[in-house]
Amino acid sequence: MKYYKEKKITKTSKQLERHFKGVANSKRIDIILLVANNPSITLIEITERLKTNIKTTAEHTRRLVGAGLLNKKYNGHTVEHSISPYGKKIVEIILNF
Repeated sequence: MKYYKEKKITKTSKQLERHFKGVANSKRIDIILLVANNPSITLIEITERLKTNIKTTAEHTRRLVGAGLLNKKYNGHTVEHSISPYGKKIVEIILNF
């Protein structure tokens, strides 16, 4: 039985696994949703809004960047985060689930 539409898959299962593992944590889901609604949000702002430890937040954002779901931009002494194209797709999945 097929539960999916016949569609050409452009990503390998390993690549998909990397994206899904990126959001396999409640804090990372909170972070990606926050960043999606606040482009160029800094690490400090994420920490303040989610009331989390800066080291923990930095590790979670690092994992999201590594999974290709967030972009990181250094601006002087601050680090700004924005949602990547794949991150936008994951946010759509989360919001429509």
